[in-house]
Amino acid sequence: MLTIALLALLCASASANAIQARSSSYNGEYGGGGGERFSHSGNQLEGPITALRVRVNRYYIVGLQVRYGKVWSDYVGGTQGDLEEIFLHPGESVIQVSGKYKYYLRKLVFVTDKGRYLPFGKDTGTSFNAVPLYPNTVLRFISGRASSLINAIGLHWDVYPSDCSSC
Repeated sequence: MLTIALLALLCASASANAIQARSSSYNGEYGGGGGERFSHSGNQLEGPITALRVRVNRYYIVGLQVRYGKVWSDYVGGTQGDLEEIFLHPGESVIQVSGKYKYYLRKLVFVTDKGRYLPFGKDTGTSFNAVPLYPNTVLRFISGRASSLINAIGLHWDVYPSDCSSC
């Protein structure tokens, strides 16, 4: 009798875990080899993505910096080119990222849940299109490899933080 009760409890626990919603997913790396690895995984604890800084030159995405909540991540990449900065509206999230690459990242387009397209860079190279695997999830942080240019980018998706007192 005790064995049957334990078995029933084990099955109930396993089925509860099986129906638990999944939320995190990953796309990438898009780009070429080389560069030093970077990750903003710890930055997401500051809050959702609220702004983007992207440095571009005639051919490539040179550098990246992302604001999480009210805190800017470390800048990655080089210093040549023009720095562009875009702020997201309160509560706005990135739900899709597309772009192009050939050896280095050449173009990035961030699409938000408010229907905005935020393009950076030049329209040449191999295309990619990244979206989250699970519904109701948004871009939470980026990772990749960088040198004097952005070599490659990875995109990490999860649910929007429910408690963000610093945003």
